[in-house]
Order: sequence, then structure tokens, then C-alpha cells
Amino acid sequence: MTDASTTRDVVVRIEGLWKVYGHHEVLRAVDLELHQGEVIVICGRSGSGKSTLLRCVNFLEDPTRGTIEIAGQRLGGGHRTRRKRERIRELRLRVGMVFQQFNLFPHMTALENVMSGPLAERANAENKAAVRRRAHDLLDQVGLADKADQHPIRLSGGQQQRVAIARALAMQPEVMLFDEPTSALDPELTGEVLAVMKRLATELHMPMLVVTHEMGFAREVADRMVFFHEGVALEDGTPEKLFTAARQPEPRKFLDANL
Repeated sequence: MTDASTTRDVVVRIEGLWKVYGHHEVLRAVDLELHQGEVIVICGRSGSGKSTLLRCVNFLEDPTRGTIEIAGQRLGGGHRTRRKRERIRELRLRVGMVFQQFNLFPHMTALENVMSGPLAERANAENKAAVRRRAHDLLDQVGLADKADQHPIRLSGGQQQRVAIARALAMQPEVMLFDEPTSALDPELTGEVLAVMKRLATELHMPMLVVTHEMGFAREVADRMVFFHEGVALEDGTPEKLFTAARQPEPRKFLDANL
């Protein structure tokens, strides 16, 4: 776990973020900064806006108001012009995202899934051998070197999610987003995915925004926790602060129920 010093470079800056569907305010005036090497766990009850926040960071959803800045690339909501679509594509190259469902290509092997993103980029496609070597290295890093030639249907849920993590890392992102990465897994498979995420944080110092109900992971790995309630970042602090001295009743109730 790293020291969340305010002097470090900001990787993600969210300012005044609102997301509204019709009359439903899913996110309301969210301000959040993620620094280099920092892990922020985002928690809260279902429907509090956690996953929508990540989808806005990766522009799978357009913010209604506010701005997202990633590694100096700043974008807001509004109409998607051709130039804005190009900038969103550039931004997404800097962001790795791992979803609840694994979203692997079923007709591809594990190795081919990991290679798919880099090979979609023309410069990488010209050096397929180097992409293949890196994909092998990434599968080794997530403990699946012996599964390179297996198709997703032959892999357990935990193994599929680790392939998904390797696939995201293959694009050499500057930040990783995890949206409930273990929620679709049986309890006995959860630990292997969390172990990979812990290594990303402690060994590679990868900045991470993690939506999860795994409070053990939050307590051990997170630098900060942000509790969302009805679209608002209600409380923000170290895990120790939130677990032992949360100021608001909502996070206290949530954390007590999920310990």
C-alpha cells in the first residue's frame, strides 16, 4: 500500500461530474482525484452510482455536466463530434477496464484475447511477434502461462477474469478501472483475482479505481476509500478512518454489514 501524498502527479481528475437519466440524478457534483500509484476503492450500496462513475471515466457514458481528465487529456459531456470521438479513443488507450462479466472473445484463445487490443493498433500489428511475446509475459504474470492456448469456455471464471486483466494490461494503460471484478465469481475463485490486483498495486504501483464489496481487499490494499450514497461521494478517507471513525451513518451501516 502506497503513501497517498497530495504532491504526486494526478492521473485522473474528476470535476463537478453529474450524470442524469431523465429526472434521475445518478451522479451529483462528484469531485475526485487519483494520484500516481494510488488505489482508491469505491464502495456503497447498489444503485449509488459507483459503476456509472467508472463508465463516465472511460466515456462509455457521457457526463451530463463536468469534466474528466486523464494524464492531461481533458474531456466533458456534450455532443460527440468527430474530433471528440478521436479524443475519446485516445483517452481509452490510456485506461484499462475490467468488468463484472469477463467479456472475452469466445472464438479466441487466452493468448489471442490478450493480443487482440494491441494488434488493433496499426503500429503494433506490424510487429506481431513482439505483441505475442508480451502477451505470453502477461499471462505468466497473472498465473496462466499454461492456459495460453485454451479458449474461454475451458477456463474457470477466475481464470477468465485474470485473462481479462492481462488483456487490459496489454494496452499499457496509465490507470486501471475495476467494476466489481469478483461479483460474478464463486467465493473460492475470488481470491485468485484479488491476488493479481494486489500485485498490480504493490509491485507495479498501478493507479487503480476499484468498485468492490470486498472490504478485506479494501482494508489491505486501498490508500483511500470513497463511499457513495445516492450519487454523492459522501465520505472520503483512508480505510482505517472509514472503518473505525466514519462520520456519516450510511457508511458506518454499510461497512458494519460487509465486514
